[in-house]
Amino acid sequence: MIMTRERLEENEAGCLAPYGMRSRDSRGRVYPEDEHPYRTRFQRDRDRILHTTAFRRLEYKTQVFVNSEGDYYRTRLTHTLEVAQIGRTLARALGANEDLTEAVCLVHDIGHPPFGHAGEVALHKLMADHGGFDHNKQSLRVVDKLERRFADFPGLNLTWEVREGIVKHETEYDVSSAEEFDPEKRGLLEAQIANVADETAYTAHDLDDGLRAGLFTPADLAGLALWQRVQDSIGWQPPDPRAAQQDFDELLRHRMIRRILGLLVTDCVNATSARLAGVQSVEELQRLPRNVCGLSDELLAEARGLKAFLYERMYRHHRLIRMQTKAERLVNDIFEAYIAEPAMLPPAASERLQDHNLYRVVCDYIAGMTDRFALEEHEKLFSPLASV
Repeated sequence: MIMTRERLEENEAGCLAPYGMRSRDSRGRVYPEDEHPYRTRFQRDRDRILHTTAFRRLEYKTQVFVNSEGDYYRTRLTHTLEVAQIGRTLARALGANEDLTEAVCLVHDIGHPPFGHAGEVALHKLMADHGGFDHNKQSLRVVDKLERRFADFPGLNLTWEVREGIVKHETEYDVSSAEEFDPEKRGLLEAQIANVADETAYTAHDLDDGLRAGLFTPADLAGLALWQRVQDSIGWQPPDPRAAQQDFDELLRHRMIRRILGLLVTDCVNATSARLAGVQSVEELQRLPRNVCGLSDELLAEARGLKAFLYERMYRHHRLIRMQTKAERLVNDIFEAYIAEPAMLPPAASERLQDHNLYRVVCDYIAGMTDRFALEEHEKLFSPLASV
């Protein structure tokens, strides 16, 4: 028996909650296409995202630590895969469309420039008089215009729902702008799940990476409610603050991170399910005054406490500030060099100058670079001994 697209759509109709987005109810694509015989619209979108150049480049783009710091730490790609795993788990538990959720999770960071937040800050400053730079909007540019995969249309021609999920991707500290995508409506539940999966993933894995890098110790985490909750749940207490690091080996660290993820995901499922009580349609969910997917008030407060700790002890750590400062300077150097002499741009970028503003072309080109490529490009542009 072949599971045709029609059968898969019937399965969705029977299995999804009333507020879960059915693929057959999609608002479609900008450029009409024939439907696939055994993949739904959202499955097809997911697969298109996976095969893009931009997605592959995430392997060498910074999450927190630049690639040269070591191959253990999360990259933008491994972060994205962890987000997708958490997103699928939440979607399955809540009766949302797992394929749509996965597609939004996989594409949510595809517009990030090299060097993580530092690269985004640098490009936004450089583009201040030319439309600015925002990684959500850049993600949409990548899938709508910059990826070249099809002869009949630019970009990937993704469904409205995946593109809306990109535009409405937001976290507690990163609010989106969605002028062309029904801004008066909340994101679909699947997009909301992707938002929560993103925050959950980076909170847990940044804690993991920070501990492994020695930016702080378990003793430094003493007093944080979420950390204490996890310690209590597995029955581990350091015998003495001075002995905490010695008593805290790699296996215990992995166990603690798993437990944090489990607590956050389970709490999100329960809290979101309670908020969804009585919601009977996708439209009704999107008309609610606030997002429904998220943690309970108690766990949210504890998660915020952990995030505040990470901000002070990790993201503002002198080692990371040095990396970020160097990265901003490097991006600035490359940008100004191309603006001063556009003839140095490679042919693929130069061709776009016929129809696009120089500043945006340069911004798009730099945003698509990996950390490694940007470092090499800087060397080629500024070192007299480097081969060009």
